[in-house]
Amino acid sequence: MATQKKGEGEPTLWERLERPSVAARTALSHRKIAEVAVAVADAEGFAAVTMRRLATELGVAPMAAYRYVSGKDDLWALMVDQVSAETAPAGAESGWREVLRAHALRTRTMMLNHPWLSQLPAPLFALTPNRMAAAERQLAALDGHGLDPDTMMAAFRAVSSFVQGFVQSEVAVGQYMKEQGWATGDEIRQGLAPQMTWLMGTGRYPVFQHYALNAAHKDDPAWEFELGLDCVLDGIAARLGI
Repeated sequence: MATQKKGEGEPTLWERLERPSVAARTALSHRKIAEVAVAVADAEGFAAVTMRRLATELGVAPMAAYRYVSGKDDLWALMVDQVSAETAPAGAESGWREVLRAHALRTRTMMLNHPWLSQLPAPLFALTPNRMAAAERQLAALDGHGLDPDTMMAAFRAVSSFVQGFVQSEVAVGQYMKEQGWATGDEIRQGLAPQMTWLMGTGRYPVFQHYALNAAHKDDPAWEFELGLDCVLDGIAARLGI
């Protein structure tokens, strides 16, 4: 006899939220839980978000929260969905490139505002309504250009992967700077000077040394992000002829 996997056959979090609500006995709600969890994570980091901490912040018994979220997976999904709403466009956008580029810029801002996203075990696999809506907008922008479904998805994922990889690295650098007590690029270079001086002194890295001595945007991640993003978009346009 086949063993039923955890959660198999049970309604998902989003199915439960779509159901008609019964009269609430408390002011607790999924949205309120998400708002409080995000606020705690923003202020103190992802590790500070526990069911007991949430119950304290919400002024309820710990078991009360479990009537709304069955565990950490539900809680993570609610948090991701809550902040993903920030990437919704404020106005009309036209053209596949404008849609994908604008979403990428908003995603970078969102991830920098909520650095704990980079600490989630698998943020890319959190299937939530707001994340799906974002994917739908971008795929719809790519649709109608003669691309087959696999190619559309590959183009969409190429941009998403660039954004996720770049910003996760950016967040990691920021966290390391905070741990070291560094606030500026000059302080980073001063802190790393002994290692860098020795490495450059070997003469093995002339191109990197040229960058270190002559680059004008070393402390401008926004410029680097936008240039890298445009390179990805240029590549998609050239390869796919759209």
